[in-house]
Amino acid sequence: MKDRGTPALERRLGDWARARMSRHTAAFVMFVLKQGWAALFGGLFLIAIVLTRAIWQPDWALSRYDALFLFAVLTQAVFLWLRLEDWAEAKVIALFHLTGTAMEVFKLAQGSWDYPESGLFEIAGVPLFSGFMYASVGSYMARVIRIFHMRFAPYPPFWATVLLAVAIYANFFTHHWLPDMRLGLFAATVLLFGRTRIWFFPGDHAYWMPLPLAAFLSAFFLWIAENVGTLTRTWVYAGQGHFDLVTWGKFGSWYLLLYVSFTTVTLVMRGALHRTPLDAGQISSLAPKTLS
Repeated sequence: MKDRGTPALERRLGDWARARMSRHTAAFVMFVLKQGWAALFGGLFLIAIVLTRAIWQPDWALSRYDALFLFAVLTQAVFLWLRLEDWAEAKVIALFHLTGTAMEVFKLAQGSWDYPESGLFEIAGVPLFSGFMYASVGSYMARVIRIFHMRFAPYPPFWATVLLAVAIYANFFTHHWLPDMRLGLFAATVLLFGRTRIWFFPGDHAYWMPLPLAAFLSAFFLWIAENVGTLTRTWVYAGQGHFDLVTWGKFGSWYLLLYVSFTTVTLVMRGALHRTPLDAGQISSLAPKTLS
């Protein structure tokens, strides 16, 4: 499944970059542009958070939280209509949306964070737009795998990745009563995925990155997005001042949660997973035929 018009656009961008830059510089430019395209849902949602904070008035008939929810629903519908996501991916993203909302309800009840505003579309005090913050991560995962023609090799046994994802998700709940297992879970991500390379194609040449490093970098950008959310008072962590940065502990939480998201997305993208390392011939055969 291809995004409408994507191959032609990538080709034009690739031709433009190669005509002005070295191969590796052009690959970097294409990498950044494609990353932005993959993160389109999250980027639009972050813009909506900032914009509504700037313009919304408390006496308007529609609350800011409800507007964010309706914006997210409309954006998701447009993504499906434009085939930026397919229905199989949307179902998995919806699953991540549900698991994220369930965690939000629990964490809110525990006093971990708060939503200072109110709206009609909420469950147990949790505004329904919050689930789309998690869904945007799933959307990014699904789109970035397709856009970069990613392959993951050597990939650990799938059952082990599911077991790790379940353990990570459970720890977000159980650490309120039982010992926090996150240090062991950090170690488990490296032990399980330390050898796994992400092979990706910014253009027609393959590059690779260790999977844990990719998770670390992605978590950092999500931590930045968290700070945008708290600075706009869209949500607030317990004891956090107006201009306080989100703690680095949340950075670690996002790092772990990314493995839950990634494992969920691979339920419908099993073809990208390879149990054994890829040789040069296999990598060459995976090169996109119509991209830049």
